[in-house]
Amino acid sequence: MRGYKFHLDVADGQIPISALLTAASVHDSQVAIPFMEMSSKRSTYRYEIMDSAYDASAIRQASTDRNHQPIINPHPWPKSKIQLPSRVKLQPQLGPAQAERYKIRTMVERVFGRLKDELGADRIRVRGAKKVIAHPMFSVLALTVDQLLRLHP
Repeated sequence: MRGYKFHLDVADGQIPISALLTAASVHDSQVAIPFMEMSSKRSTYRYEIMDSAYDASAIRQASTDRNHQPIINPHPWPKSKIQLPSRVKLQPQLGPAQAERYKIRTMVERVFGRLKDELGADRIRVRGAKKVIAHPMFSVLALTVDQLLRLHP
């Protein structure tokens, strides 16, 4: 195993709420429930918007147990090679209101874009988790201050 993965939970206004560094081999869905715990302690919110990597019943249940509404893009599971007409299943879809709300998920991508392009989070050249986490966390701090200043000029 080589490398690390930096995970962020972002609120409206592109403000980071929770951050976590894991081994590169850790799947995104494995940090969903710990993120729910951390973010619920730091902020009050209603919707948890996630991409298809988080499409799991345990994640949906953990979200509803916290009185949140999970909006998770359904995972396009592989289709079987033989599709008999009587056995064709329609892929699950988000409802119209959920699809509209899901569009704000792109804000997370904008935050990661800013961390990489403006704050150099894609050019970390140190070893060890403690050293690796320092750069992205300082970048998150700078980004948070910048976003707060943009919200309240």
